[in-house]
Amino acid sequence: MTTKGNYILSTPPPAVRRLKFAMLALALATSSQVLAQYPERPITMIVPFPPGGVADTVARPVADAMSKELGKSVVIENKGGAGGAIGIGASAHAKPDGYTILFSLSSISILPEADKILGRAPAYQLDQFKPIARITADPTVLVVREDAPWKTAKEFIEAAKKNPQSITYGSSGLYGTMHVPMEILAHAAGISMSHIPYTGAGPAVAGLLGNHVQALATGPASVIGQVKAGKVRALAHWGDKPIASMPEVPSLKSLGYDATFIQWSGIFVPASTPAQAIDRLKSGVDKLAADPAFAKTIGNTGSPLDYLSADAFADYWKKDAESMAATVQKMGKIE
Repeated sequence: MTTKGNYILSTPPPAVRRLKFAMLALALATSSQVLAQYPERPITMIVPFPPGGVADTVARPVADAMSKELGKSVVIENKGGAGGAIGIGASAHAKPDGYTILFSLSSISILPEADKILGRAPAYQLDQFKPIARITADPTVLVVREDAPWKTAKEFIEAAKKNPQSITYGSSGLYGTMHVPMEILAHAAGISMSHIPYTGAGPAVAGLLGNHVQALATGPASVIGQVKAGKVRALAHWGDKPIASMPEVPSLKSLGYDATFIQWSGIFVPASTPAQAIDRLKSGVDKLAADPAFAKTIGNTGSPLDYLSADAFADYWKKDAESMAATVQKMGKIE
């Protein structure tokens, strides 16, 4: 026992110190063991769009494969609305314990900037997420009904020039990944069209098939079945190289229009998710990506596997977000 000023400072006996140290070591070991056993229960994968679109179509085989790899079910929860903002926002504010993950399209890069343009508080910020992996990366495809009068993209664009606002197109929501490419085309070609937003690609495709809208820009996975069935016609795409599932479809760039747009999909977690959980998810998805059977399954959706692991994806995402912010600023306020 020692004294300092008017206070008596006591040093615990060696036995007490040993007991406290043992208890601390046990607590740390128990905590590490719990995290090392992740996951111990099912994981919820939020898909911020209704069933039927690219995100949902690709997410389902990803969730199935992850369930087998992780040893626990990965359950899809479709939470659509506001071009993806509702589901992405819900994921950003979910408990960061590794049991809520997000499967998003590139709209995650666009929407915060769109909220700024519209003068409203963003539903989330990009730094609220950590990327786990990119799964696919496809250019969007311009499609119309098979009985539409336009056989080529040039015919479609000429019709839009002659009659501004006469052609209607559907999307997954304002500033979403089906809206932005059509605005890029409109600027590049000097045309204007009428935008009709839906809650996701699935409902928008249904709107096209039902003749409620005349055109769409969407990922190949959303429409490859309808193209093969002869229900819709693909006129062009927003990429810079041929699409594997639609090799005969020309790019807008090859037709002389400066219009490119990539609709990628990827897995994210809330930024504060424990490192052990993040590492387990990263290693699990990396292992899947190296499996030819997984690549074949993803390719069967109409969107081939275009994998980037976490670090490479983080770099890609940063550049994409900067590019999309500039695109949204160019688009300006649209309501």
